[in-house]
Parts: sequence; C-alpha cells; structure tokens
Amino acid sequence: MSQKYIYLGTNTKMYKTIGDTMSYLQRLHELTADLANSPLRLFVIPSYTSLDRAGIYLKGSHILLGAQNMCWEKEGQFTGEISPVMLKETGVSVVEIGHSERRHIFAETDEQEEKKVKAAIACGFTALLCIGETKREKEYGISDEILSVQLKKALYGLKPEDARKVQVAYEPVWAIGVNGVPAAADYVLMRHRAIRSVLCALFGNKAGNGVPLLYGGSVNKDNAVELTKLPDVDGLFIGRSAWDAEAFNNIIRQVMI
Repeated sequence: MSQKYIYLGTNTKMYKTIGDTMSYLQRLHELTADLANSPLRLFVIPSYTSLDRAGIYLKGSHILLGAQNMCWEKEGQFTGEISPVMLKETGVSVVEIGHSERRHIFAETDEQEEKKVKAAIACGFTALLCIGETKREKEYGISDEILSVQLKKALYGLKPEDARKVQVAYEPVWAIGVNGVPAAADYVLMRHRAIRSVLCALFGNKAGNGVPLLYGGSVNKDNAVELTKLPDVDGLFIGRSAWDAEAFNNIIRQVMI
C-alpha cells in the first residue's frame, strides 16, 4: 500500500430504507468506535433518502458519509437530479462518481463523469471516481486501455493540487454484483499498477502517487486481507459483504491487523 491510511467503505446501492440505514450506521459506529484515531478511513454511501438523518447522526464521527451520485450543476431544470449544494446540506463529504451501474444502466458518459468530478472538487467534496472494464473488454485484452481512457477523460484539466480531492475505485464490471466473480490478486495488482502509472502521468509522481486507489469487486472476508497487502491497493470499496455491520466490522478487523 502506498498510503499511510487504509480506506474502507461501502455503497449500499438501492438497498436499505432510512430505518435500516440508521440501524446499520449506529451499530457500525459502536463496533468501530475504538478505531476513530487509527489509520482507518471509513466511509458509507447510503441511499439519497437516508442522507439527511445519516448526516446528523454521523456529524463529528469517524465514519464519513458519501452520496451515490450527483449532478454537475448547482441548480436548474434537471428533474430527478440532486445538486452539490443539496448534498452539502446533508453533511456529505464523499461523492461517488461513475459507478458501472450509472455508466451501463443509465448510460452516463466519460464526459459527464468529467463534469461531475470537477463539480465535486469545486464544492469541497472528495470525488470517488469509479472505473472498470467489462468482461468483453477484458477478453479483448484492452483492460488497461479502457481504464486509461476513463481516467484521462474524467480527470481532464485537473491540476496536481486537485488530485488531493480525488480517490479512484477500480471495480471490474464483471466482478461486481450478485453474479460477480472476484478478480485474482495478480490481476488486481496489474490493473492498479497501470492506474497508478496513468495518475502519475497526469499529475506528476508526487501527486499521482498520493491518490488513494481502492479495489472493489466481490470483496469478502476471504480475500480482503490479501488484496490490501498488494502494492498500490490503498483500501477496499466493498459491496454486499459490508451491508451487515458485524460482517463489515470483521473485515475491518482483519485488514487492520
């Protein structure tokens, strides 16, 4: 790992009501309270409807609150969208951008992700940029090219100082979801090495090496430790294996040893 911190987080997608989310956060907070001053950087990204209450509860907490998506405009005629100003009110500090479901189900483009990254940084958020190749792109042997394009477009025009507000989550599309297949450690190692190379080319070695790289894709209690020991894997972006507070805490404890 290239960072002094360990980044661990989860996105609960379109699961958990407000009540479910609050119960989950309260239990996770209790279980991890002793790690508040540790190198752990813990974050949870719940549904939009939970953000206001979650933000009030987590204010001043060691658990950072994130949003699953964001419009690039502060206001306007964008029915159904949520602006950065609205998110700011809830206490959000991290905004997830470019998750594969946003790209492949809702047809978001790299150009849109670029606008969202810039808007997030301008509003003081940490932009958690998600990138990843499909199964077919992997079979074509163009994984690194796809990741490079996604990075270069989404981070276009940013300065080295902007890199401090960027985190990258590598999530192979074929490795996430109910039918996801975990990526082998050596595959993750190669992809993260390629991602780091692009970041250094964009921002210079110092700033590029300072961008936290997280791996996500069927992360579970059996592979979490191995993955975090890989060079250039600074943390994990975990799905359903983290949606139970006790299970998430167990993974956290394993990784933090």
